[in-house]
Amino acid sequence: MATYITLMNFTDQGIRNVKDSTKRAEAFQEAAKRLGVTVKEIYWTLGQYDIVATVEGPDAPSVTALGLFLGAMGNVHTQTLRAFGAAEMKQILDKMA
Repeated sequence: MATYITLMNFTDQGIRNVKDSTKRAEAFQEAAKRLGVTVKEIYWTLGQYDIVATVEGPDAPSVTALGLFLGAMGNVHTQTLRAFGAAEMKQILDKMA
């Protein structure tokens, strides 16, 4: 499974209803499960991003569908990054000529 990191910022709607943030995170986790994506971690953070989630998915379309579900809720703007662990990065580097 591929690893992805999703960086999130609250929208105006999301911050107005911030008290529901943990409930929305549960809905996110349930949607992920239906799509075959595993939510590894969710952190509420200080700084440039309000929330950071780490997920593992079988393919980009499944993770993209999860991101679209999240965006359609209207509470956060997202940026999703494909992440590579050390073993994956070694395989990538070994392909270099």
